[in-house]
Amino acid sequence: MPNQEPTARPVDLVIASTHEWISRSLATILAPHGYMVDGTYNRAHTLKRIRTNPPDALIIEEQLPDVDGYTLCRELIDENLISPSTPVFLVLSRSPTRRDRIAALQAGAWACLGEPVDAEELRAMLDVYVPAKLDADQARAQGLVDEATGVYNARGLLRRAEELASSATRRHVSVCCVLLAPEIEGAVTPVPTNGDDRDRPSPPLWVLRSIATALRSATRHSDAIGRVSTNSFAVVAVDTDAGQARHLAERLGAAIVAKPASANVPALPRLRVRAGYHGVAGAPEKSVDIAALMRQADTALQRARADSGQDWIQGYAP
Repeated sequence: MPNQEPTARPVDLVIASTHEWISRSLATILAPHGYMVDGTYNRAHTLKRIRTNPPDALIIEEQLPDVDGYTLCRELIDENLISPSTPVFLVLSRSPTRRDRIAALQAGAWACLGEPVDAEELRAMLDVYVPAKLDADQARAQGLVDEATGVYNARGLLRRAEELASSATRRHVSVCCVLLAPEIEGAVTPVPTNGDDRDRPSPPLWVLRSIATALRSATRHSDAIGRVSTNSFAVVAVDTDAGQARHLAERLGAAIVAKPASANVPALPRLRVRAGYHGVAGAPEKSVDIAALMRQADTALQRARADSGQDWIQGYAP
């Protein structure tokens, strides 16, 4: 069966290797088939590149100057820097043994490749794995649930929030939105290159899941919870005006930083939370613009993030 081109747009392939000639030679072979190859040379360079623009596929050399490839694979997955559907290949300086392949799989790599890399074999694997990855990306984008945490994604939250806003309008009751941005205290947080705080690096995946669990425990069944960016969550609640929204934000923040009740649940790292909120009272003559309400809560959150003082909660002020 002839190879199929993986996608209509160039496929973004990152190669983390100390040997620049590997990236150049693979780029020469793969570029005519729709692959755009970018080389990185150590852990810091690789993390910066992936945080800025996650690739469609990744090749990692077994030993980089500042980290081994197995550790880097685990770090990328544990910190949720690449999607679970992103194919990762580990390149060894020898022919991989059974033990090598098992170790690579346990680290999160999809396959082991020995040097010199068989370009034809690599392209065949990429032509299978990358379209599946792109399909998964599209499904996530079109879906309503954040697969990492199990709460709504931004699209799903907006849809559910519109339903809650319509209900609030019909019943002439208040509705509010609270946005929370938890960060690990003491962690080095690079300033986003585009200046948007919402694109800060995400906490590790297990921390995000624990935060989502904490939010579920501190909200009502009627409230809508969503992960709206890499490291921020939103809660939309009815029968809650602006004054009550502040109390809700305080309760949610306390739930996020609280110690687990069970000894079987690992303790979270020390977290710092910033929150923004806004709420509107029900009015019979005017429907609730929930998208505007959420933007206003986000404006308040950005102000809370910029405030170096002790007021970690900010309400929206025109």
